[in-house]
Amino acid sequence: MEVHWGAPLRFTVTTEGDTISVTTIESARWLLERKWPVADESRMTALRRIDQAMECLAPVAAAREAFVSAAQTAGYHPA
Repeated sequence: MEVHWGAPLRFTVTTEGDTISVTTIESARWLLERKWPVADESRMTALRRIDQAMECLAPVAAAREAFVSAAQTAGYHPA
């Protein structure tokens, strides 16, 4: 089952202009677990919030907000 994430989030991830589009909460979690460039507190907070939202223990908006914050600390920019 996929949890509704809202509008896709797009980020520029390289200086060459490569982008990623995050369309589901599951894809956000996968990116944070497997492809994230830094292991910092923002990443861990986003993973916790996503897990809570997937278990219906926290609002999806809080998970989304934490993901955006983690993306910014990782050096990603809104596309």
